[in-house]
Amino acid sequence: MFLPSPLVLRLSCALLSAALCAFFLTPSAGSLALRLGAVDQPGEKRKIHTRATPRLGGAAIAAGFFISSLAFTVPSPVLSGVLRGALLVALMGAADDCFSLRAPLKLGMQLLAALLAWRAGARIEVLSLPFAGGRFISIGAWGQPLTLLWMLVCTNAVNLIDGLDGLASGVTAIGALSLLLVAAAVGESEIAVLLAALAGGCLGFLPHNRCPARIFMGDTGSQLLGFVLGAASTVGMFKSHAALSFFVPLLALGLPLFDTAFAFSRRALHGENPLRADRGHIHHRLLDRGLGQRGAVALLDGVSALLGLTAVLLALRGGAARILAALLMTAAAWAALALIRARALALRRRKRLKQEHGA
Repeated sequence: MFLPSPLVLRLSCALLSAALCAFFLTPSAGSLALRLGAVDQPGEKRKIHTRATPRLGGAAIAAGFFISSLAFTVPSPVLSGVLRGALLVALMGAADDCFSLRAPLKLGMQLLAALLAWRAGARIEVLSLPFAGGRFISIGAWGQPLTLLWMLVCTNAVNLIDGLDGLASGVTAIGALSLLLVAAAVGESEIAVLLAALAGGCLGFLPHNRCPARIFMGDTGSQLLGFVLGAASTVGMFKSHAALSFFVPLLALGLPLFDTAFAFSRRALHGENPLRADRGHIHHRLLDRGLGQRGAVALLDGVSALLGLTAVLLALRGGAARILAALLMTAAAWAALALIRARALALRRRKRLKQEHGA
């Protein structure tokens, strides 16, 4: 897969400019959060941090994303609809960071943003079958509800995984870069530039958000990131009648989507409110297994990278690429399980040694 030089230049400029904007604007976003009282306090069982931390870092990501997108993309109805929806979600997230909005209001604003993108043309129209000779299924009238549901799930999936320092920004950057390559491969160059701006915003914010984080992205950032990933993935990736499949965006965004599905199903099975936050997410379980924040984030970023590479390979034509994609998926699963098991055994061994020395 070779990309034209002008497109590579635009992608590079979009990513770099968004990264620089986010990096240099994040300290100002932190100061603004302190003045507005948008501060995340420690104390709840599900929270990991031990000190009050400002949570408007997503404003810096949003600034870098919008400035870069407007500077390096060619305007189109679909792109404008995605950007309008993204702006609405970012403003809603900022209001939630400052005033703690009610869940029904947030869901309604997310749905309105998704409708703006859908009306502009960001739609799921067909589902391709990767291992059936490139066949596809036209979903007709089901396209609208499926598109809106997809965007809502993606918007909240990144929000739910934003529980460790640097996790959401790292996973989103990896997912955006994976979808960027796929979008460029199917000729959606403007969506590719949009995703480059999103990845750049995440990478510019990441130095401030790495453990121990000096600032959180808050709902301003997490919901913006999830919405843009969801909306952008409907353009080109779900529309293709060729070798692309429903599984390409699912794999590229696999970690936050799996965590969301796991959390909702677990709460429902226990008779709990599926929307109520708790300490049962994947990253919490890794911490309980003995991994530190840095180790858990590194593991989850690695899994996301393997899933993203698998998505890109799956999007390419040719049986060899798809066989390699299947092997990578298997390797990712085994590596994650082996690392978690090894860490758990090491933790139990240390506890046993402490008990023996204390006896």
